[in-house]
Amino acid sequence: MISMIVTYDGHLHTTGVHLKSGKQIETDAPVDNNGKGNAFSPTDLLCASLASCMMTIMGITAESKGIPLNTIECSIQKVMESNPRRVAGIYLDMALENLNYSEKDQQILSNAALTCPVAKSLHPEIEVRLNISWK
Repeated sequence: MISMIVTYDGHLHTTGVHLKSGKQIETDAPVDNNGKGNAFSPTDLLCASLASCMMTIMGITAESKGIPLNTIECSIQKVMESNPRRVAGIYLDMALENLNYSEKDQQILSNAALTCPVAKSLHPEIEVRLNISWK
């Protein structure tokens, strides 16, 4: 079953449509790769997908284990290599709202993040660093 359609719009720009919701995302090639940098690049979306997946799985795990979880913010640094051009590293800094997590809860949530489906789908040569600030 088809769940999304992506169209090349020309000038290194694409539009993706999620068929069930009708929501759209756009990409533009980054400036360092002949683009205008007017939107997320496809490799930016890869990194954002990892962060989103990590937080979603943390949320699912928190709900199933009765662990309180509110706001999470994640800053992402993407590291590119040029030969061949690829994502070489994704460095994530997550900040969770201060809820006085026990060490056990911290371990459960960290493990949930690192074992999310996107993380498990990445090539093993992509270095993923996750730093969580429990504030």
